[in-house]
Amino acid sequence: MERTPIPVLTVQTAPYEDQRPTGGGGLRRPTALFESQRNYLPNFVQSLLSSVDLRDRQGCTMVVGSDGRYFSKTAIEIVVQMAAANGIGRLVIGQNGILSTPAVSCIIRKIKAAGGIILTASHSPGGPGGEFGVKFEVANGGPAPDIVSEKIYQISKTLEEYAICPDLRVDLSRLGRQEFDLENKFKPFRVEIVDSVEIYLNLLRSIFDFNAIRNLLTGPNQIKIRIDAMNGVMGPYVRRILCDELGAPANSAINCIPLEDFGGQPPDPNLTYATALLEAMKGGEYGFGAAFDADGDRYMILGQNGFFVNASDSLAIIAANLSCIPYFCQMGVRGFGRSMPTSTALDKVAKVMKVPVYETPAGWRYFSNLMDSGRCSLCGEESFGTGSDHLREKDGLWAVLVWLSILAARKQSVEEIVRDHWAKFGRHYYCRFDYEALEPRTAYFIMRDLEALITDKSFSHQQFAVGNNIYSVERTDSFEYVDPVDGTVTKRQGLRIIFSDASRLIFRMSASSHVRATLRIYAESYEKDPSQHNKEPQAVLSPLIAIALKISQIHERTGRKGPTVIT
Repeated sequence: MERTPIPVLTVQTAPYEDQRPTGGGGLRRPTALFESQRNYLPNFVQSLLSSVDLRDRQGCTMVVGSDGRYFSKTAIEIVVQMAAANGIGRLVIGQNGILSTPAVSCIIRKIKAAGGIILTASHSPGGPGGEFGVKFEVANGGPAPDIVSEKIYQISKTLEEYAICPDLRVDLSRLGRQEFDLENKFKPFRVEIVDSVEIYLNLLRSIFDFNAIRNLLTGPNQIKIRIDAMNGVMGPYVRRILCDELGAPANSAINCIPLEDFGGQPPDPNLTYATALLEAMKGGEYGFGAAFDADGDRYMILGQNGFFVNASDSLAIIAANLSCIPYFCQMGVRGFGRSMPTSTALDKVAKVMKVPVYETPAGWRYFSNLMDSGRCSLCGEESFGTGSDHLREKDGLWAVLVWLSILAARKQSVEEIVRDHWAKFGRHYYCRFDYEALEPRTAYFIMRDLEALITDKSFSHQQFAVGNNIYSVERTDSFEYVDPVDGTVTKRQGLRIIFSDASRLIFRMSASSHVRATLRIYAESYEKDPSQHNKEPQAVLSPLIAIALKISQIHERTGRKGPTVIT
């Protein structure tokens, strides 16, 4: 009996003016907007698909995954129906729609797909009152570069119709291939439902010495670990890889069931939101702790008694210990990359190792060119994202396995490794103040006025006296990046004040949603003397923070009494 071909429909629509991707081809908005605004998601998906040239799109393969948040299943169905109608030949989708961002990057590269679509809003809250997002990965498995994001936006502003197969239904729970005959299409449209973990796990097996990690977790000198998946996408990965494959007890892993609202907490791995993990680690029972964000690309490391490893230190320590990882012993180390706000701890390691450091704007897409051209082996950001050239995305579980490999090789605790690193390279005291959910115009004018102040000639060489501390301004700028591969110039990526003692203040606006803005203040102070390495970061950095608050007037201009989050 012949199957009746599924109709391909063209639906009339009207464009939205607010669908500019915020970076990496991603659109993040309140979930209610996607649910209530007519054709809001189909419009963006059509703009995204149309940004791929027709000849490249016809018959191509794309990867689709989600972090499991509310609205994901509805969105996946729409993406599948529209991909079929737009000539995509095959979709590879994680079982039940679940794929971490690193796993999507991995699969794209493994099967040489044309790109991928990830339904995630990263560490933002889920549920009907939370946020939802659509992110576009290109053929190298990395976030869409700015030129692609701009193309998507330009298409979205004039969109009049989209193509869809509304009768097409896919069973996301059934592993294997499903085929669909479409009207006016010569070849059937294929969907392959794949195990969410397997392909990514095979890549990790080729990078790490699993036997060494297994011995750390199960051998005579084993350490107890505590891993918090924060009810995001990482639950299945943690259970399969750390517990089943590497031998960690099942009760090592907590919050491993992906929930649409992440259990009512923001899936953000920091000291403010990963409180259950922090409290467990403070008890002293566990030697190593980690948490992941919703889509698995960010992480946090804790040592025994709740010893916190900030992301910039983690990046530098990983760089200094790459010889513990078989992948780097085989591939070598060509260079390092860090985002501009990330502390300069990595630079100290690079100087000793005699490899270059590339300072980029915030956003993983800026590392892709460096890695594709063979310039960069390890990259990281202060926002708990670290990764290497094994993928083109930051990779939280990869970073955790690096740490476990270092613990296995050095036979020291997390705190001992960190303190040894400080003794050798010096300590970079560092913190970040986040002022979230600001009115965008207010945030814009604070940044505008601040730029005018610090770039005025009279500000140069100004001195600030705070208590017994005197800080002399050495230079200021609005950060600008010139890509060493293709010469692309990216301007206005944050304001920097660098003092004569190498201390830094950085101000940067992050607009992840069109209805609110986040203004971030970063403070960094370097201390070489080991006798001064036991101080509280807030105490060391309070004079710098006082300067930042004074010159920005952020509390006076926003009515806030303090930051939303301190990292």
